[in-house]
This record gives sequence, structure tokens and C-alpha cells, in this order.
Amino acid sequence: MTLVQMQSRPADANPVHRTAVEVMDPAGPQVCDDMSVEVALAVMAAARTGRLVVCDQDGQCTGLVIRTELAAVRDSSDYTDRVRLRDVLGDHGSFTSPVITMAEAEHAMRTRQLGVLPLVDEQGSALGTLALSR
Repeated sequence: MTLVQMQSRPADANPVHRTAVEVMDPAGPQVCDDMSVEVALAVMAAARTGRLVVCDQDGQCTGLVIRTELAAVRDSSDYTDRVRLRDVLGDHGSFTSPVITMAEAEHAMRTRQLGVLPLVDEQGSALGTLALSR
């Protein structure tokens, strides 16, 4: 797998030294971590996206959830309407700085087995996401 590159780059640009902010996707829909799984799935459907950036009450990024993960939670026998996004973040609570190099980001994502990684600024606000392509 390699990182998806969303912006064109000069032919002489070295992808190893490029930073994540240079190739990130926009953050997309951001929701509060107290949102229920069912409502989050409805937001994803309305926004036609497979992922949501999750923030706390102060607007700080706490992670990311993906549709397949939320659908599995909803379809489990333990599911109730009281399950909140903060309860299912798991490893998707990972995020990184936008100044990380592409090589570092790819290594971190592979090591933690993450398909998508949110990028946050110094204040913890979501700036965008990086995704691995298959």
C-alpha cells in the first residue's frame, strides 16, 4: 500500500521529504464524540462519505470513525442506542501533525494498521486526513 496523493507535484519533488499537509485530503465532516452510532451512520450517508472526524466538546480532534466499523458495532448483539462514538474510537483515536514527512506518516500508518490518519494543528483541530491506497 502507498499513500494516496491528491495534489500534483513537481517532477523533481522527493516524496520522502514532502510533508503530510502537502497531500492531505480535507478533513470532511466533523462530529462530536457524544453522537450515537446510529446518528453518525446517518450523517455519513447524507454526506456520502465513509468516515467522520470525531471531536470532543472543545472542538479538539479525538480520532476518526469509519462506516464499516460503525456498521459492525450497530449490528453486534451488544449494541444499544446508548453507544457513543467515544465508546468505539479504538485505534482510530490516533492522529498526527501536518508537518510529519510522508515517509514517517506511511510508516506510522502501516505499523498501527491504519487506513486513514487525521492531521491536527497545534491546537488539536482537525486539518485533514491521509489515506493509504491498496
